[in-house]
Amino acid sequence: MDPASLTKLLSPEGWALLNALPPYDEAQAMVLATRLRAEGVDPDLAAAVLTQSRLRAKARTKLGSFADGMLFTSDGVEQATRLVVAGLHARRYLAAGVTKVADLTSGVGADALAFAGVGLDVLATDIDEMTAAMATVNLRAFPEAEVRHTDGLDVDLVAEGVDGVYADPARRTRGGKRIFDPSAYAPPLDAVWALRDQVPALGIKVGPGIPHHGLPDDAEVQWVSVDGDVVEAGLWFGPLAPDGPGRSAHVLRTTAQGTASRTLRARETDGTGGAELVPEVGAVGGYLYEPDGAVVRAGLVALGAAELGGRLVDRTIAYVTTDAPAAAPSSGVAPIATGFRVLDVLPFNLKKLKAYLRERGVGRLTVKKRGTAVTPEQLRSQLALKGDAAATLVLTRIAGRQHVLVVEPLGDRG
Repeated sequence: MDPASLTKLLSPEGWALLNALPPYDEAQAMVLATRLRAEGVDPDLAAAVLTQSRLRAKARTKLGSFADGMLFTSDGVEQATRLVVAGLHARRYLAAGVTKVADLTSGVGADALAFAGVGLDVLATDIDEMTAAMATVNLRAFPEAEVRHTDGLDVDLVAEGVDGVYADPARRTRGGKRIFDPSAYAPPLDAVWALRDQVPALGIKVGPGIPHHGLPDDAEVQWVSVDGDVVEAGLWFGPLAPDGPGRSAHVLRTTAQGTASRTLRARETDGTGGAELVPEVGAVGGYLYEPDGAVVRAGLVALGAAELGGRLVDRTIAYVTTDAPAAAPSSGVAPIATGFRVLDVLPFNLKKLKAYLRERGVGRLTVKKRGTAVTPEQLRSQLALKGDAAATLVLTRIAGRQHVLVVEPLGDRG
């Protein structure tokens, strides 16, 4: 969107038109565009409101109903923090005694909204003019939030009275290609975490795939998952890491009662932030547990196995087995693993597996895998099954050899 189109969108006519549109429906988008043209709506304004309607619909998965009053860029939707996670960030700053946060890469303002929503003063900056303009619109309800079009690294934090800093460096190119090298982030990760020398309360959101090697020793690094999807890793320094440096996993699950949560952290660290437990490895028992992705990313599978009262099926594979079902978490506590009852354990042999499933009339398969090159699509094609029954298979290594576990979902545990 260019400045002229944004001006038209923010006019009383444009804003009223945007908010009067029906819920976005891809199948009806062309019909709606034709109708707007027939009604004499300015073509640039029509394009702008339809684009914003589409982006709002996409953003609802992250921001819920808040998205209905916001403006977005395509990149802004992709990088926006989910509202439930932004709330975690905000509460971290609040608990640390921070009063004014500088959000140095505010994007369209999702995190800044959460900061302002808990009563923090906010200075939000973005290097892109149109993004900063949209953030200004999105933060309009919070007089304690100021948005500036500037490079956040140029802000004099001390002079601005900032006592907390947050950044979410861009991790994609303009073309949408993901960036894996932290030195190629915008701004570079090294430049951001150097700011802790000025403001100790520093938080940085990074991609969940960031490698453990090279992370600063003085940070708490926390991986966060939402309903099984690992959405981010956060680097937290100074008073934002009250338990000190280390690695942790924060699991969030949506329930009928709201959001359940659980934080898993090594009881002790060896100075490198790693878990201290040596995982026990043993035979497959009656139950199999797949640890949440945040637990796996944080390198806390051994700790998770201990919490579940189990052992690993293979030293290099993140599957935990137990002889008895793990205790269900209490209300409001998220499970750290998904459980299955083990029905059978078979050495991997395509011909024998095909016969096994056909004997049981299995025609529908759910296939899970870790530690094997076989893909679910490839396996389904090779099996060519027909039947009315359904089955769940887990392809993995046990004691270094490929096996198939026939399981049935037990529900979340741990």
